[in-house]
Amino acid sequence: MQPLPRSCESVCHIEKRESAVDTIVDSSYSIEEAVAGSNAPQKIIDQLELSDVTYLSTDGKIHRGQILSNRIIAADLRHLFEYMLNEGFVIEKAIPIVKYNWNDSLSMDDNNTYSFCYRDISYSKHASGMAIDINPRFNPLRWKDPNLPNQPQGAVQDTTVNGTLHPGHPVVKEFAKLGFRWGHTFTKFYDDHHFEKR
Repeated sequence: MQPLPRSCESVCHIEKRESAVDTIVDSSYSIEEAVAGSNAPQKIIDQLELSDVTYLSTDGKIHRGQILSNRIIAADLRHLFEYMLNEGFVIEKAIPIVKYNWNDSLSMDDNNTYSFCYRDISYSKHASGMAIDINPRFNPLRWKDPNLPNQPQGAVQDTTVNGTLHPGHPVVKEFAKLGFRWGHTFTKFYDDHHFEKR
């Protein structure tokens, strides 16, 4: 996989003018399909919104996927995807985690960008759809204890690869402007793919 340039404004503007027929569809679930099999209580399911998002993928082409998130942050996430597309920032794929049988480890290992995944709500903002993970293989969780492995396993951070975040990155700044906390600031590890909102 060849890294794409940090900015590809001319390419993106050309690609964005292409017809919808030329857009590669990564995900086209209905809301009912996207929540099927979740163990989340109905009061959380009722807070969710399914958004279509468009992005530049690792193949250099425009793709359309979906983000299942809490409706409180849905408009923010749509704005952020538009911002990332305009910046030429790569998102490999964005598919609701139902595709991975609600297994976030499988989703992360596939470098999938996603928001809602129900689990222990006491520690995870994903459980209420108030967090998003961006390109987890490009932006692995890195423990501050050097004896612990990166997650997903085998993932290595390389900031020369488009789709990788770092302090000062325009995408990080745009998330911060909208009130998201970046996982890079966590105490025990650098969770660089993770952004959450209270």
